[in-house]
Amino acid sequence: MAAAGLCVLPALAQGTKAGPATQPATQTILVVGDSLSAEYGLARGTGWVALLEKRLTAQNVAARVVNASVSGDTTSGGRARLAALLAQHRPAVVVIELGANDALRGLALKNTEENLAWMAQEAQKSGAKVVLVGMQVPPNYGSDYAAKFAGLFETVARKNKTALVPFLLKGVADAPNPTALFQADRIHPRAEAHPQMLDNVWPVLRKLLR
Repeated sequence: MAAAGLCVLPALAQGTKAGPATQPATQTILVVGDSLSAEYGLARGTGWVALLEKRLTAQNVAARVVNASVSGDTTSGGRARLAALLAQHRPAVVVIELGANDALRGLALKNTEENLAWMAQEAQKSGAKVVLVGMQVPPNYGSDYAAKFAGLFETVARKNKTALVPFLLKGVADAPNPTALFQADRIHPRAEAHPQMLDNVWPVLRKLLR
């Protein structure tokens, strides 16, 4: 350490000025989701994606967030929209939060898995890293269906080597009094639940950011 200091100090003494600090390039995080990410029923700026923007600023991470989430969207809808979004925004990271509406509509799990896998692969081909956000369905859908639905996210993540958030609503849907954290429809979380949702995503996402 002392030797390194001796190399620098003479230059400073001779009046050499240090150049401007290089600013890190701003990377784009693209969130492709459904109503859980689109602030359905919430005041603007209170959903987990908006809270993510604030956390990035607070932690001096050079990144911007593009929220391309659409309420009611399915994996088929996300698949149809993805190519244009990748071309427009050239994201460094793509967060895929889709699948819940597939389950609500009783769509074939095979199609859901194929759509998520295709989206992950296309995002990776564009040069982006991928975070797949897992979901679960209530037990009234049947234990077999619920288990297979929850498992398909892990399967897609493993086969395509993406990062995985196991369950977006962990600590919300399985809270001691979950109804207090949901809107009247008992499907969409209240604003009070969204900080927890961000906390579920953040540790996985942060590892992929420069």
